[in-house]
Amino acid sequence: MKSIQRESRRKFLGTLATTATLSTVALPLMGQPVSNIANTKLLKDSDEWFKEVKGKHRVVYDAPEPHNGFQFIWSWAFYLTNNQTGTPDEDMTSVIVLRHNAIPFAMKDELWEKYKFGENFNITDNTTGAPAIRNPYYQPTEGDYPMPGIDGIERQIERGVMVCVCDLALTVYSSMMAQKMEMDPEAVKAEWVAGVLPHIQVVPSGVWALGRAQEHKCGYIYAGG
Repeated sequence: MKSIQRESRRKFLGTLATTATLSTVALPLMGQPVSNIANTKLLKDSDEWFKEVKGKHRVVYDAPEPHNGFQFIWSWAFYLTNNQTGTPDEDMTSVIVLRHNAIPFAMKDELWEKYKFGENFNITDNTTGAPAIRNPYYQPTEGDYPMPGIDGIERQIERGVMVCVCDLALTVYSSMMAQKMEMDPEAVKAEWVAGVLPHIQVVPSGVWALGRAQEHKCGYIYAGG
């Protein structure tokens, strides 16, 4: 199976271009055309979610690539150094927007193994040197991060970090994966959405979320590598 990451930009842009040209059916989302991905309920839920941004210090990390988990390392460093300069967790917010090739970090281990996310998104398990078949940063084990003591995604969320994932990317990549594996695109998309980790918000698109974060006074940091 060819790496989805190697093909992703061309096919992703091609899919979007096709959608824009046809304005109707391209990649169905649970029976709806792509043009209706940002449905009213999803928009409402996502806008409500962004109201949880709080505190004096606010930042958003734009994560379009895996980048060896540095989006989570930098978020942890933001909390660490703000704590050191007198700001408690309750007075700051880090928002991490997982989009494009970084979307696997939003999903459970079972999907990593079944859909070979490590191989297809070029994510290496640092403890084995092989393509990852688990989410290495949700509940990290020794060797997953380059140094000990860095909080995983679950612990960061407990501390108030907000993590979201791009629904448009979930739709496009699940369809590409379904085509490669000769599966039903709608079934694969539904499985991916069901496999999003607890307390990670699905948003209409990553760029939508980046805009909303900045409207909520989050400073922008590119974390793509």
